[in-house]
Amino acid sequence: MVGDTGDYGQARRAESGHRAVAQEDEVRIEAWAASRENCLAEAVVAMVECFADVSGVRPTGAGRIRLYEASDDDLLACLLDEVLYRLQEDGQVPVDVEADEAAGGLDVRLAVARLDDVRVTGPVPTAVAWEELRIGPGPYGWSCAVTVDG
Repeated sequence: MVGDTGDYGQARRAESGHRAVAQEDEVRIEAWAASRENCLAEAVVAMVECFADVSGVRPTGAGRIRLYEASDDDLLACLLDEVLYRLQEDGQVPVDVEADEAAGGLDVRLAVARLDDVRVTGPVPTAVAWEELRIGPGPYGWSCAVTVDG
C-alpha cells in the first residue's frame, strides 16, 4: 500500500532515488530504481550523502569495482563494503556512480574525489550491517534497504 513504510519509495517509480534516516549510531538507507544496477548505484550515493556533501565537487580520479555474481543481498553488501574500504584505505569518495550487469557479475564505475576535497557533514560509516538488509524487485522496479554503522 502506498504510504506504508515498507514501500521503500515504490510509489515514486517513474524515477530513481534514495533517502537516509539517521538512528543513534547508524543510518538506514533506502534506494529505488527501475533496474537492480541503478538501485545499487543509488544506494552508494545515499551512503556517501550520509557523511559528505559532494555537490559541485569535480572528480580527480576514477575507480572500478568488479563484483562476481552472488545473491542480490551479497552484491549490495559487497558493493557498499568496497566503497567503505576505498574510503578508509585510499581516502576516495565517490562523486558519481554507474553500475552495469556484466558477464558473471556487476561492473561499477566510480568517479572519485579525495576525502580532503569534499565537505564532511557527518560521521563516516565504518561497516555495513547484514541485519534487515534487503534488495529485490517489486511491481514498480527495484528497491533496497540497508543500515550502515557510523
